[in-house]
Amino acid sequence: MPKLVDAEARRREVVDALFRVAVRDGLQRASLRAVADEAGLNIGSLRHFFASQQELMDFAMRSMLDRVTGRVLRRVERIGDLAVHDRPERLRLAAELLGELLPLDERRRAEVTVFIDFNAAARTNPAFAELAHHTAVGTRRLVHRVLTRLDDCGTLGVGRDLELETERLSALVDGLGHAAALHPEVLGAPSCQAVLLAHLTELAR
Repeated sequence: MPKLVDAEARRREVVDALFRVAVRDGLQRASLRAVADEAGLNIGSLRHFFASQQELMDFAMRSMLDRVTGRVLRRVERIGDLAVHDRPERLRLAAELLGELLPLDERRRAEVTVFIDFNAAARTNPAFAELAHHTAVGTRRLVHRVLTRLDDCGTLGVGRDLELETERLSALVDGLGHAAALHPEVLGAPSCQAVLLAHLTELAR
């Protein structure tokens, strides 16, 4: 059992090192050797856990999704029943929840950066296509769930088409994430949060 725990801890260390390399140099340049150097390991040790760069990238993406999913679920639990809050607070809580998908701090900036690079790689690499599709579908399910909860407690405007609004809000989240990750000096975290809250407030009219 201790060996398994050590192996899992080492994998996390390697993924963290990959994130640092990806943010600094781009995911495509995160070779096994570059990640090994960043993690302070020799290449042979790294190959014990990952046979190829593709395998490492896939594991890193899945790890990132697990991290984000875990944070979202914990935030959902803390929010509880939205109906117990007043309307402005419901909208603020919903915006904070969706903010887990945006680069609002260094941790989330690294995650969104890896996400962008991974999806760019998936466009031409069939090995990543299924996971990229799964991620896109998962984002829309989360957005739809948030909008449904707001609608169920009477927060959204009457007659809103939830399917259409899911696509609109998903596109907004994607756009904010890309712009803020690529040009943080143009679109900072406060602006991202303000735009997201403004959009939700418009939906509540």
